[in-house]
Amino acid sequence: MSEIPLNIQLSSLPTSPGVYQFYDGSDTILYVGKAKNLKKRVSSYFNKNHEYGKTRVLVKKIRSIKHIVVPTESDALLLENNLIKELRPRYNVLLKDDKSYPWLCLKNERFPRLFPTRRVIKDGSEYFGPYTSMKTVRVLLDLIKSVYPLRTCNYDLTAEKINTGKYKVCLEYHLGNCKGPCEGHQSITEYDRQIEEIRQIVKGNFKSSITYFKGQMNKLAAEMKFEEAQAVKEKIEVLENYQVKSTIVNPKISNVDVFSIISDNAFAYVNFLQLAHGSIIRSHTMEIKKKLDEQDEDLLELAIVEIRDRFKSDSKELYVPFNLAVSPGLKVTIPKLGDKKRILELSERNAKFFRQERFNQIKIIDPDRHTNRVMAQMKKDLRLTKEPRHIECFDNSNIQGTNPVAACVVFKDGKPSKKDYRHYIIKTVVGPDDFASMEEVVYRRYKRLQEEMQPLPQLIVIDGGKGQLSSALKSLDNLGLRGKIAIIGIAKRLEEIYFPEDPIPLYLDKKSESLKIIQFLRNEAHRFGITLHRNKRSKGAINSELEGIEGVGEKTAEQLLKKFKSVKRIKEASIDSLSQEVGVSKAKKIYESFRKA
Repeated sequence: MSEIPLNIQLSSLPTSPGVYQFYDGSDTILYVGKAKNLKKRVSSYFNKNHEYGKTRVLVKKIRSIKHIVVPTESDALLLENNLIKELRPRYNVLLKDDKSYPWLCLKNERFPRLFPTRRVIKDGSEYFGPYTSMKTVRVLLDLIKSVYPLRTCNYDLTAEKINTGKYKVCLEYHLGNCKGPCEGHQSITEYDRQIEEIRQIVKGNFKSSITYFKGQMNKLAAEMKFEEAQAVKEKIEVLENYQVKSTIVNPKISNVDVFSIISDNAFAYVNFLQLAHGSIIRSHTMEIKKKLDEQDEDLLELAIVEIRDRFKSDSKELYVPFNLAVSPGLKVTIPKLGDKKRILELSERNAKFFRQERFNQIKIIDPDRHTNRVMAQMKKDLRLTKEPRHIECFDNSNIQGTNPVAACVVFKDGKPSKKDYRHYIIKTVVGPDDFASMEEVVYRRYKRLQEEMQPLPQLIVIDGGKGQLSSALKSLDNLGLRGKIAIIGIAKRLEEIYFPEDPIPLYLDKKSESLKIIQFLRNEAHRFGITLHRNKRSKGAINSELEGIEGVGEKTAEQLLKKFKSVKRIKEASIDSLSQEVGVSKAKKIYESFRKA
């Protein structure tokens, strides 16, 4: 542990590029980071208030700082990546991707075999990959074997052993899957030509193979060997069909790595597409668990180094969404339009699909984690100071000014809490005045919660634009709750989110979890309000039908409905049955009134 005060350690840092390491009082590594300017970057941790609690905790624990100066920022990026993997600091992002990937191995031997493996052995063999799934490897291997007959035996096919007749051809030869190099039926020259073409196919270049086979087909056709020519033609079709399925961009785009990033409060998702000869030959998405308030730029730089190293990429050009610090010799392109822009958008879609898939899995496997993530994301999206664990939403309902009602629905941890829903019949407003109705119901709701010492929500959602939001704010002002509860309005037309005293609305991503929950709240409030409104109108229509009869008032109508349950049954009732409830005189009037109708 360093006994030098932190302010002295900070003042002595160089302004050069490098990597810094934070240690706690017991000399345990806390964090590794890179910097273009070590002194400026490290000092920033101690010179500002951090939004995220984890960063504040990290800074409190720091007792000593070590650093390594390097020539360039790209060198710092490579060193940072290596140190994170070696030291595994507690507060660095977690690259959740430690599984063993499959490879295609081209064995270092005479008449090389081609087979899948998950172990890379340094014996001089060539390894292609790694691939993101064994299924991809099998599809590619099946394609190659359908075009090129390769041996599968493990014989030591030296020239001496072949010449002495040590081996005999097996069933694979008789099935046409191997050309029998073990008995000298296939030369090493021809076999090696196949292997070179296989190398090109694995790299996504089908051109040389297709050109060779077309020449062979034409030659065989000219020699009248039509059956053999047809067999070669079928191989060309296999290659062309596979190539068509793979080609999704301009064929001129070759040897390019494409990276995109999608992130939320807790995780980031980096998608990697590798292109060769206009075809995607690899796609992979990495999940990164955030530990602090890392920026997308920093996460993507780290992921690019890790992914390119893992997949042994030698591409010299990168397509990325924004400018990054990368290794010297790499060209960085930020596509703006055309095929390059479309391939970057495809990468972003892959990252979004992967994130949604993970969300769906987490909902089932770990619902608490899903809830925590959604609440944290809502806090960030809606600029809140607290997570909105308790949300209440208000909606007014009236038709042509009749029977005005309002609904308040309550969500807890992002889910409806139906036992807490409340209906309100508007009492102080005459006519269809949504603004005044909203002011009344918000006042009544929170006046009562205050009086009963009930917990207040962290967020209020008002169904409506700036007008309804302003009305609700008046009630919060009158109750002394302005600033104590966050409040927003959502307008239906374009799903704009309005904040108090901010004329410019917020537009959330249409697929975001935050907007989906707000829409769910709004729709639930509307549904709940309409239910009461319909019941109230229906009851009013029933009562008016009975009260229209001479001598029948509201009290009599309610008494009859309580007994007979519906107007239809009252109409069908006998005079005797009616008399038992309301007397002979009224019963006779009701009976005759319905018979005249």
